Amino acid sequence: MKPSSTCKSIFDADPMLNQYKDAMNRRIAHVQETERKLTQNRMRIADFASGHEYFGLHFRDHEWVFREWAPNATAVYMTGSMNGWREEPSFALERINSHGVWEIRLPESALNHKDYYRLRVHWEGGSGDRIPAYARRVVKDISTIIFNAQVWRPEIPYEWRRLDFVPPENGLMIYEVHVGMAQIEGKVSTYREFMEYTIPIVARAGYNVIQLMAIPEHPYYGSFGYHVTNFFAASSQFGTPEDLKALIDRAHEYGIAVVMDIVHSHAARNETEGLSRFDGTDYQYFHEGARGYHQAWDSRCFDYGKPEALHFLLSNCRFWIDEYKIDGYRFDGVTSMLYMHHGLGTAFTNYDQYFGAEVDENAVAYLTLANKVIHQVNPRAVTIAEDISGMPGLAYPESAGGIGFDYRFAMGAADLWTRVLKEYRDEDWPLGHIWNELVNRRPCERSISYAESHDQAIVGDKTLIFKLADAALYHDMSVDRESLEIDRALALHKMIRLITLSTAGNGYLNFMGNEFGHPEWIDFPREGNAWSYHYARRQWHLAEDMSLRYRFMGEFDRAMTGLVESRSLFDHQDIRLIHERHDHMILIFRRASLLFVFNFHPAWSQIDYRFKAPSGSYRMVLNSDDAHFGGSGRPAPNQVHTTIPGDNNEGDVLSIYIPTRTAVVLEPA
Repeated sequence: MKPSSTCKSIFDADPMLNQYKDAMNRRIAHVQETERKLTQNRMRIADFASGHEYFGLHFRDHEWVFREWAPNATAVYMTGSMNGWREEPSFALERINSHGVWEIRLPESALNHKDYYRLRVHWEGGSGDRIPAYARRVVKDISTIIFNAQVWRPEIPYEWRRLDFVPPENGLMIYEVHVGMAQIEGKVSTYREFMEYTIPIVARAGYNVIQLMAIPEHPYYGSFGYHVTNFFAASSQFGTPEDLKALIDRAHEYGIAVVMDIVHSHAARNETEGLSRFDGTDYQYFHEGARGYHQAWDSRCFDYGKPEALHFLLSNCRFWIDEYKIDGYRFDGVTSMLYMHHGLGTAFTNYDQYFGAEVDENAVAYLTLANKVIHQVNPRAVTIAEDISGMPGLAYPESAGGIGFDYRFAMGAADLWTRVLKEYRDEDWPLGHIWNELVNRRPCERSISYAESHDQAIVGDKTLIFKLADAALYHDMSVDRESLEIDRALALHKMIRLITLSTAGNGYLNFMGNEFGHPEWIDFPREGNAWSYHYARRQWHLAEDMSLRYRFMGEFDRAMTGLVESRSLFDHQDIRLIHERHDHMILIFRRASLLFVFNFHPAWSQIDYRFKAPSGSYRMVLNSDDAHFGGSGRPAPNQVHTTIPGDNNEGDVLSIYIPTRTAVVLEPA
């Protein structure tokens, strides 16, 4: 786990949990009992999570061995390009135990690299083609749009160059990316293109973690990878397994960790390609009946109380670390997992909701064991939970009563900025409410903040820059064109991102291109846009065009990330509000030795503005209104301010000039 907490137990971290001690203890006991049932006290939970080495297709001891779990099946055949897609006796699987495990052993000559194959599964009253649950390579036939498993045994295995890479322990600066839309061209881009072009961009921008979206295979490209069919197969849409390994290796060479979106909250309901009705039943991996369907997401819901489902999911957690050297995971849809109502239409307003009948205690146990597996395999791995409910203990060690995630997303920050920009005039921004929302988090639970993610970039929503500039973004971004709308948009874009980053608990996230105000939304190919890739791309050239203002936002973002890294800002958790005046729209706080000064007022520049500060001299180390960042050059650079005695024995004060819509950062000189 990451740096030790000052809280020794979960009840120290959150005293309100004391009234729920009995419920918490039952939850902890349930986790322990689940682990005991799975391991029989004969092995570590990480050793139990090795289904990917038993099931699926493997070449060992000069023969092919394939195994599948299909308890309701009456017969299973391997069909494919090697046998004309026919059910042949020589490719029939044998049921080898009462649990429903099927096996076939084939000579080396029976299968060749890149052969296509499937299973034909028979059950009472029916049959169907199925792609193996543990398939490691699944490809789509472009002409027929049909997916098949593919034998993958290249002559030369991939040789890793950076097996000694260690992800950062704290201060995660996450760059959220989608490989397929990471290039300028309107197309499905590749792992290799991302490796060569995008990773250097991430490094120059000052981020130390890449969060990869849409890696496990998914048939619908526009799902952002959240409707997974093949949990052990890296998406072939972007390239080969070796290409993905090369991408991860290259990121490690740049000193960048790679965290992957892992979607265990649900599964695509596809039957031929996916897990749904794999052996003819609704309930093999999922809940039976209505509970097995996520109506809002049109997908299937895992049964986290079923040992075989836990074996599958826990093995999946281990697989990507073993096979691809992934540095950790961002768990998607944790709220949906934790509650039987999936969090839909629910406002989490009291603690009873965290311990009521709607909580899926089996999901709590699964998430706890998933974190344990991941950290046993790689103690330095990073796990991040996406949860909107605020479940207590989610990012607290299992050993102290928590679920074990290293971090949780502070998802309220992005919602905050959406509400502020939608509901308030510039001169009425509620600074006290903004401050409380940005710093509101439980002690000892580490969090990652963001002003916007991919959610705000999709058609139907708007990024920060779009909310701020609207249509002016299309015709007023030239450096030679005066525009009050763009001046306002750029100033507030920089300030919003700086205050979100500088008040973040332990990390910060940015979606690719948002740092320089990417001007267009994301719209994947669909019938409504004539299946166009035009908006499923990133226009990196805009940030480099000297005639446009986009580069100013990119330059400021680099200055922000550089300041955080050079001052190890996230190592300092004491964030103190020094001064807040709603009528002046001034907000000032201290973190580490830095003073952050924000003037959000749209029209009132403050001359000789005084506020309490520790005595000494301060130099300005960042100014959002610097001409280098597209500002007006107010105040003058390289200024040094020295405290003076305040009035009425109030202590020392600083007196500085704070222009409108400007943020400055001061450091002891």
